Amino acid sequence: MNKFDIYVDSSANIPDAMLRERKINVISYSYIINGEEHNCWKKDVPFTETAKSFYDSLRCGAEIKTSLVGEQTITDAVTPSLEAGNDVLIMTIASGISGTYQQAVNAKTALEKKFPDCKIVVADSSNASLGEGLLALKVADLRDMGESLETCENWLKLNTYKMNSYLTVDDLKYLRRGGRISATLAIAGTLLNIKPVLKADGGVNAKLTFFGRERGRKKALSALAQAFLDNAVNPENQTVAIAHADCEEEAIALAETIKGYGVKDVVIEYYDLCTGAHVGPGTIALFFMGKDRRGESAAAAAEKAVRAKPVPSAHR
Repeated sequence: MNKFDIYVDSSANIPDAMLRERKINVISYSYIINGEEHNCWKKDVPFTETAKSFYDSLRCGAEIKTSLVGEQTITDAVTPSLEAGNDVLIMTIASGISGTYQQAVNAKTALEKKFPDCKIVVADSSNASLGEGLLALKVADLRDMGESLETCENWLKLNTYKMNSYLTVDDLKYLRRGGRISATLAIAGTLLNIKPVLKADGGVNAKLTFFGRERGRKKALSALAQAFLDNAVNPENQTVAIAHADCEEEAIALAETIKGYGVKDVVIEYYDLCTGAHVGPGTIALFFMGKDRRGESAAAAAEKAVRAKPVPSAHR
Protein backbone atom coordinates (compact mmCIF):
# COMPACT_ATOMS: atom_id res chain seq x y z
CA MET A 1 0.00 0.00 0.00
CA ASN A 2 1.53 3.28 -1.15
CA LYS A 3 1.78 6.27 1.09
CA PHE A 4 -0.35 9.19 -0.04
CA ASP A 5 0.02 12.93 0.11
CA ILE A 6 -2.83 15.40 0.52
CA TYR A 7 -3.22 18.54 -1.58
CA VAL A 8 -5.88 21.23 -1.15
CA ASP A 9 -6.47 24.47 -3.00
CA SER A 10 -6.00 27.56 -0.88
CA SER A 11 -9.76 27.90 -0.48
CA ALA A 12 -9.47 25.22 2.22
CA ASN A 13 -8.41 28.02 4.55
CA ILE A 14 -6.53 25.73 6.96
CA PRO A 15 -4.47 27.67 9.53
CA ASP A 16 -0.73 27.59 8.88
CA ALA A 17 0.14 25.63 12.02
CA MET A 18 -2.39 22.91 11.17
CA LEU A 19 -1.04 22.62 7.63
CA ARG A 20 2.42 21.96 9.00
CA GLU A 21 1.24 19.61 11.74
CA ARG A 22 -0.95 17.50 9.41
CA LYS A 23 1.46 17.71 6.45
CA ILE A 24 -1.13 19.05 4.04
CA ASN A 25 0.07 20.74 0.84
CA VAL A 26 -1.56 23.87 -0.58
CA ILE A 27 -2.05 24.84 -4.23
CA SER A 28 -2.76 28.55 -4.26
CA TYR A 29 -5.36 30.54 -6.11
CA SER A 30 -4.29 33.93 -7.40
CA TYR A 31 -5.85 37.37 -7.55
CA ILE A 32 -5.15 40.53 -9.54
CA ILE A 33 -5.20 43.96 -7.93
CA ASN A 34 -4.07 47.15 -9.65
CA GLY A 35 -2.79 45.06 -12.55
CA GLU A 36 -0.54 42.92 -10.37
CA GLU A 37 -1.03 39.21 -9.77
CA HIS A 38 -0.58 37.77 -6.27
CA ASN A 39 -0.96 34.34 -4.72
CA CYS A 40 -3.80 34.02 -2.23
CA TRP A 41 -1.56 31.89 -0.02
CA LYS A 42 2.21 31.77 0.28
CA LYS A 43 4.26 29.26 2.20
CA ASP A 44 6.12 30.75 5.16
CA VAL A 45 4.19 34.04 4.89
CA PRO A 46 1.74 34.50 7.81
CA PHE A 47 -1.74 34.34 6.29
CA THR A 48 -3.18 36.78 8.84
CA GLU A 49 -0.96 39.58 7.55
CA THR A 50 -1.88 38.86 3.94
CA ALA A 51 -5.61 38.69 4.75
CA LYS A 52 -5.71 41.97 6.72
CA SER A 53 -4.06 43.82 3.85
CA PHE A 54 -6.40 42.17 1.34
CA TYR A 55 -9.61 43.12 3.15
CA ASP A 56 -8.34 46.63 3.81
CA SER A 57 -7.86 46.99 0.04
CA LEU A 58 -11.43 45.82 -0.57
CA ARG A 59 -12.77 48.33 1.95
CA CYS A 60 -10.90 51.08 0.14
CA GLY A 61 -12.67 50.20 -3.09
CA ALA A 62 -10.03 48.13 -4.86
CA GLU A 63 -11.29 46.04 -7.79
CA ILE A 64 -9.98 42.54 -7.31
CA LYS A 65 -10.27 39.69 -9.79
CA THR A 66 -9.65 36.06 -8.91
CA SER A 67 -8.87 33.07 -11.12
CA LEU A 68 -9.22 29.31 -10.77
CA VAL A 69 -6.26 26.99 -10.27
CA GLY A 70 -5.24 25.73 -13.71
CA GLU A 71 -4.40 22.20 -14.81
CA GLN A 72 -0.70 22.93 -15.23
CA THR A 73 -0.42 24.50 -11.77
CA ILE A 74 -1.98 21.39 -10.23
CA THR A 75 0.25 19.11 -12.30
CA ASP A 76 3.39 20.95 -11.24
CA ALA A 77 2.34 20.88 -7.59
CA VAL A 78 1.63 17.15 -7.24
CA THR A 79 4.31 15.75 -9.57
CA PRO A 80 7.03 15.61 -6.86
CA SER A 81 4.83 13.31 -4.76
CA LEU A 82 4.22 11.01 -7.71
CA GLU A 83 7.91 10.98 -8.62
CA ALA A 84 8.59 9.86 -5.05
CA GLY A 85 6.20 6.92 -5.57
CA ASN A 86 3.43 8.31 -3.37
CA ASP A 87 -0.27 8.30 -4.19
CA VAL A 88 -2.09 11.63 -4.13
CA LEU A 89 -5.43 12.98 -2.94
CA ILE A 90 -6.40 16.38 -4.36
CA MET A 91 -9.32 18.18 -2.71
CA THR A 92 -10.89 21.23 -4.29
CA ILE A 93 -13.49 23.88 -3.62
CA ALA A 94 -17.05 22.91 -4.63
CA SER A 95 -17.39 22.27 -8.36
CA GLY A 96 -20.53 24.42 -8.41
CA ILE A 97 -18.47 27.44 -7.31
CA SER A 98 -15.30 27.08 -9.34
CA GLY A 99 -13.91 25.18 -12.31
CA THR A 100 -10.86 24.13 -10.29
CA TYR A 101 -12.32 20.65 -9.71
CA GLN A 102 -12.48 19.99 -13.46
CA GLN A 103 -8.93 21.27 -13.86
CA ALA A 104 -7.83 18.76 -11.22
CA VAL A 105 -9.68 15.96 -13.04
CA ASN A 106 -7.88 16.92 -16.26
CA ALA A 107 -4.54 16.88 -14.46
CA LYS A 108 -5.33 13.45 -12.97
CA THR A 109 -6.10 11.98 -16.40
CA ALA A 110 -2.78 13.14 -17.82
CA LEU A 111 -0.71 12.22 -14.76
CA GLU A 112 -2.09 8.70 -14.50
CA LYS A 113 -0.65 7.97 -17.94
CA LYS A 114 2.76 9.22 -16.82
CA PHE A 115 2.64 7.52 -13.40
CA PRO A 116 0.61 4.31 -13.94
CA ASP A 117 1.74 2.78 -10.65
CA CYS A 118 0.37 5.66 -8.58
CA LYS A 119 -3.25 6.31 -7.64
CA ILE A 120 -4.66 9.82 -7.87
CA VAL A 121 -7.98 10.75 -6.24
CA VAL A 122 -9.69 14.06 -6.96
CA ALA A 123 -12.30 14.94 -4.34
CA ASP A 124 -14.94 17.62 -4.79
CA SER A 125 -15.36 19.02 -1.27
CA SER A 126 -18.82 20.39 -2.16
CA ASN A 127 -17.79 23.22 0.12
CA ALA A 128 -15.55 26.26 0.42
CA SER A 129 -13.26 27.76 3.02
CA LEU A 130 -12.99 25.73 6.21
CA GLY A 131 -15.81 23.44 5.07
CA GLU A 132 -13.24 22.07 2.66
CA GLY A 133 -10.51 22.48 5.26
CA LEU A 134 -12.20 20.46 8.02
CA LEU A 135 -12.74 17.57 5.59
CA ALA A 136 -9.07 17.65 4.60
CA LEU A 137 -7.99 17.69 8.24
CA LYS A 138 -10.12 14.62 8.95
CA VAL A 139 -8.61 12.79 5.99
CA ALA A 140 -5.13 13.69 7.26
CA ASP A 141 -6.01 12.25 10.66
CA LEU A 142 -7.23 9.02 9.06
CA ARG A 143 -4.10 8.78 6.94
CA ASP A 144 -1.88 9.27 9.97
CA MET A 145 -3.79 6.50 11.76
CA GLY A 146 -2.71 4.17 8.94
CA GLU A 147 -5.83 4.18 6.78
CA SER A 148 -5.47 3.70 3.03
CA LEU A 149 -6.25 6.21 0.32
CA GLU A 150 -9.21 4.06 -0.71
CA THR A 151 -10.64 4.15 2.80
CA CYS A 152 -10.23 7.93 2.98
CA GLU A 153 -11.85 8.34 -0.43
CA ASN A 154 -14.86 6.37 0.73
CA TRP A 155 -15.04 8.30 3.99
CA LEU A 156 -15.32 11.47 1.92
CA LYS A 157 -18.07 9.96 -0.23
CA LEU A 158 -20.02 9.16 2.92
CA ASN A 159 -19.40 12.40 4.79
CA THR A 160 -18.76 15.31 2.42
CA TYR A 161 -22.41 16.42 2.43
CA LYS A 162 -22.55 16.16 6.20
CA MET A 163 -20.26 19.17 6.34
CA ASN A 164 -22.64 22.08 6.86
CA SER A 165 -21.72 25.64 5.91
CA TYR A 166 -23.61 28.81 6.76
CA LEU A 167 -22.48 32.40 6.26
CA THR A 168 -23.65 35.98 6.37
CA VAL A 169 -22.21 39.00 4.59
CA ASP A 170 -21.98 42.58 5.80
CA ASP A 171 -22.24 44.41 2.46
CA LEU A 172 -24.44 43.21 -0.40
CA LYS A 173 -22.40 44.95 -3.10
CA TYR A 174 -19.93 42.07 -3.28
CA LEU A 175 -22.67 39.53 -3.98
CA ARG A 176 -24.02 41.96 -6.59
CA ARG A 177 -20.63 42.20 -8.31
CA GLY A 178 -20.47 38.41 -8.51
CA GLY A 179 -23.93 38.25 -10.06
CA ARG A 180 -25.52 36.41 -7.14
CA ILE A 181 -28.08 39.15 -6.56
CA SER A 182 -29.43 41.97 -8.70
CA ALA A 183 -28.42 45.60 -8.30
CA THR A 184 -32.00 46.44 -7.33
CA LEU A 185 -32.03 43.83 -4.58
CA ALA A 186 -28.63 44.97 -3.32
CA ILE A 187 -29.76 48.60 -3.07
CA ALA A 188 -33.06 47.69 -1.42
CA GLY A 189 -31.36 45.32 0.98
CA THR A 190 -28.82 47.96 1.98
CA LEU A 191 -31.51 50.56 2.59
CA LEU A 192 -33.53 48.13 4.72
CA ASN A 193 -30.44 46.79 6.53
CA ILE A 194 -31.13 43.29 5.25
CA LYS A 195 -28.36 40.75 5.91
CA PRO A 196 -28.62 37.55 3.87
CA VAL A 197 -27.73 34.16 5.32
CA LEU A 198 -26.41 31.66 2.79
CA LYS A 199 -25.60 27.96 2.95
CA ALA A 200 -23.91 25.26 0.90
CA ASP A 201 -26.66 23.27 -0.81
CA GLY A 202 -27.04 19.53 -1.44
CA GLY A 203 -26.72 19.58 -5.22
CA VAL A 204 -24.41 17.33 -7.22
CA ASN A 205 -22.40 20.42 -8.10
CA ALA A 206 -22.88 22.13 -4.75
CA LYS A 207 -23.03 25.91 -4.57
CA LEU A 208 -24.12 28.65 -2.20
CA THR A 209 -27.86 29.31 -1.95
CA PHE A 210 -29.93 31.74 0.08
CA PHE A 211 -31.05 30.34 3.42
CA GLY A 212 -32.66 33.40 4.94
CA ARG A 213 -32.74 37.18 5.22
CA GLU A 214 -32.40 38.92 8.56
CA ARG A 215 -32.98 42.53 9.56
CA GLY A 216 -29.64 43.60 10.98
CA ARG A 217 -26.26 42.11 11.72
CA LYS A 218 -27.07 40.82 15.20
CA LYS A 219 -30.01 38.76 13.95
CA ALA A 220 -27.95 37.39 11.06
CA LEU A 221 -25.27 36.14 13.44
CA SER A 222 -27.94 34.64 15.67
CA ALA A 223 -29.27 32.81 12.60
CA LEU A 224 -25.87 31.15 12.16
CA ALA A 225 -25.95 29.93 15.74
CA GLN A 226 -29.52 28.69 15.30
CA ALA A 227 -28.55 26.80 12.15
CA PHE A 228 -25.93 25.03 14.23
CA LEU A 229 -28.47 24.13 16.90
CA ASP A 230 -30.90 22.82 14.29
CA ASN A 231 -28.45 20.79 12.22
CA ALA A 232 -25.29 19.82 14.17
CA VAL A 233 -24.72 16.17 15.02
CA ASN A 234 -22.64 15.20 18.09
CA PRO A 235 -21.38 18.76 18.63
CA GLU A 236 -19.33 17.79 21.67
CA ASN A 237 -17.22 15.38 19.63
CA GLN A 238 -16.27 17.50 16.65
CA THR A 239 -14.16 20.46 15.63
CA VAL A 240 -16.21 23.45 14.49
CA ALA A 241 -14.68 26.22 12.39
CA ILE A 242 -15.40 29.90 11.88
CA ALA A 243 -13.93 31.98 9.05
CA HIS A 244 -14.17 35.76 9.14
CA ALA A 245 -13.31 38.48 6.65
CA ASP A 246 -11.57 40.82 9.10
CA CYS A 247 -14.22 40.91 11.83
CA GLU A 248 -12.40 38.87 14.45
CA GLU A 249 -14.26 40.13 17.53
CA GLU A 250 -17.59 38.97 16.14
CA ALA A 251 -16.05 35.63 15.17
CA ILE A 252 -14.78 35.16 18.73
CA ALA A 253 -18.22 36.04 20.12
CA LEU A 254 -19.88 33.50 17.81
CA ALA A 255 -17.33 30.91 18.92
CA GLU A 256 -18.24 31.50 22.55
CA THR A 257 -21.91 31.03 21.70
CA ILE A 258 -21.15 27.76 19.90
CA LYS A 259 -19.06 26.52 22.83
CA GLY A 260 -22.12 27.10 24.98
CA TYR A 261 -23.80 24.33 23.00
CA GLY A 262 -21.22 21.78 24.14
CA VAL A 263 -18.52 22.24 21.49
CA LYS A 264 -15.02 21.97 22.91
CA ASP A 265 -12.90 22.79 19.84
CA VAL A 266 -13.51 25.84 17.61
CA VAL A 267 -11.02 26.92 14.95
CA ILE A 268 -11.07 30.61 13.95
CA GLU A 269 -9.29 31.85 10.83
CA TYR A 270 -9.39 34.74 8.38
CA TYR A 271 -11.62 33.97 5.39
CA ASP A 272 -9.69 32.72 2.38
CA LEU A 273 -9.02 35.38 -0.23
CA CYS A 274 -10.35 33.69 -3.35
CA THR A 275 -13.93 33.40 -2.15
CA GLY A 276 -13.51 36.32 0.25
CA ALA A 277 -13.26 38.67 -2.72
CA HIS A 278 -16.79 37.66 -3.72
CA VAL A 279 -18.44 38.02 -0.29
CA GLY A 280 -16.48 40.98 1.07
CA PRO A 281 -15.17 42.30 4.40
CA GLY A 282 -17.35 41.54 7.39
CA THR A 283 -18.36 38.09 6.18
CA ILE A 284 -18.61 35.39 8.85
CA ALA A 285 -18.99 31.70 8.03
CA LEU A 286 -19.68 28.73 10.30
CA PHE A 287 -18.72 25.13 9.45
CA PHE A 288 -19.69 21.94 11.27
CA MET A 289 -20.64 18.29 10.79
CA GLY A 290 -24.38 17.83 10.82
CA LYS A 291 -27.39 16.53 8.94
CA ASP A 292 -26.69 15.41 5.38
CA ARG A 293 -27.47 18.35 3.08
CA ARG A 294 -28.89 16.04 0.40
CA GLY A 295 -31.79 14.90 2.57
CA GLU A 296 -32.36 11.53 4.18
CA SER A 297 -33.42 9.48 1.13
CA ALA A 298 -30.65 10.73 -1.16
CA ALA A 299 -28.06 10.30 1.59
CA ALA A 300 -29.23 6.74 2.30
CA ALA A 301 -29.02 5.80 -1.38
CA ALA A 302 -25.51 7.27 -1.69
CA GLU A 303 -24.36 5.45 1.45
CA LYS A 304 -25.75 2.14 0.19
CA ALA A 305 -23.82 2.52 -3.07
CA VAL A 306 -20.56 3.28 -1.27
CA ARG A 307 -20.86 0.50 1.28
CA ALA A 308 -21.67 -2.06 -1.42
CA LYS A 309 -18.08 -1.79 -2.62
CA PRO A 310 -15.49 -3.59 -0.43
CA VAL A 311 -12.66 -1.31 0.61
CA PRO A 312 -9.20 -2.53 1.66
CA SER A 313 -8.07 -0.91 4.88
CA ALA A 314 -5.24 -1.08 7.35
CA HIS A 315 -7.85 -0.98 10.15
CA ARG A 316 -11.21 -2.73 9.65
